[in-house]
Amino acid sequence: MTNDELKNRTKQFSLLILNLVEKMPNSISSRVVINQLAKSATSVGANYRAVCRARSDKEFVAKLNIVLEEVDEAQFWLEIITEMNWISKSELEFSLKESSELVAIFVSTLKTVNNRLNNKT
Repeated sequence: MTNDELKNRTKQFSLLILNLVEKMPNSISSRVVINQLAKSATSVGANYRAVCRARSDKEFVAKLNIVLEEVDEAQFWLEIITEMNWISKSELEFSLKESSELVAIFVSTLKTVNNRLNNKT
């Protein structure tokens, strides 16, 4: 997957989540989760763009770790929504799948870059 494809995919993830939170019930506890989920999910795309501008492998790794943390946090909030039954599992299925796939992509990328950095002599 190219950087541009991943930029688009992370932006689409942000949009997916923003559309999802619009369907959430309006309660005190759901508003807290909505805010946290919207912030973490939109941060995935925004921070991935920063990854693409990294000036070194070390900076790339540092920035990509932030992206990984944000997508993992978004996945946590999606799990909370699922367990609170605020949105049906069928409606959350794609969002959960996409967050899992993004986590896998970023973990794999980090392993590859870290291995390359560790093997430099």
